[in-house]
Amino acid sequence: MKLYALVLAGGEGRRFGGQKLLAPHGEGLLIDAALAAALAAPVERVFVVAGSEELAAAARAFAKRSGQEARLRVVPVVYAEEGLSVSLRAGLAALPPDAEGAFVFLGDMPDVPYDVAGRLAQALEENPALAAAPVLAGRRGHPVLLRRALFPLLGQLRGDRGAGGLLAVLGGDLLQIEVTDGGIFRDVDHPEDLGIR
Repeated sequence: MKLYALVLAGGEGRRFGGQKLLAPHGEGLLIDAALAAALAAPVERVFVVAGSEELAAAARAFAKRSGQEARLRVVPVVYAEEGLSVSLRAGLAALPPDAEGAFVFLGDMPDVPYDVAGRLAQALEENPALAAAPVLAGRRGHPVLLRRALFPLLGQLRGDRGAGGLLAVLGGDLLQIEVTDGGIFRDVDHPEDLGIR
């Protein structure tokens, strides 16, 4: 399968106080961790949906430091009150016609295990299901992998919603891949989540 990755990073991070994805994390910025996981996935390219020029510049800088400039594309998006669906639609619209599927990573999830994407891709390669997601103790996490057949439905989403609602009704068309690492759940909402006071 010809796969691509979307890193949704178009929000304002209001609960964080703004500029959440540019906050210090580890030896870099919070967005770096999500980009690293996406670039480790079995994908042709990574499309980061960026809500500001500062974030776009940070993403490019990380890709350059990682020697991955050729694999990164920036999709600018004007954040609106509408929320997450704006970023998802912009990312899907930017994918090339040969995309058979796309991973969706969230920019504020820094602890996604690098091996998860490969496991999702292998599962979908071997099964005609429409999507795959990691689960732990019965709870679905990120990233998710979506076949192209779902793109039109996802393109109709509005409001502060991602693919979760659609995945919830797929039944057997959603492969649930058991993992043991809770990093598939951890997101950052407030400065305290990064140890910032």
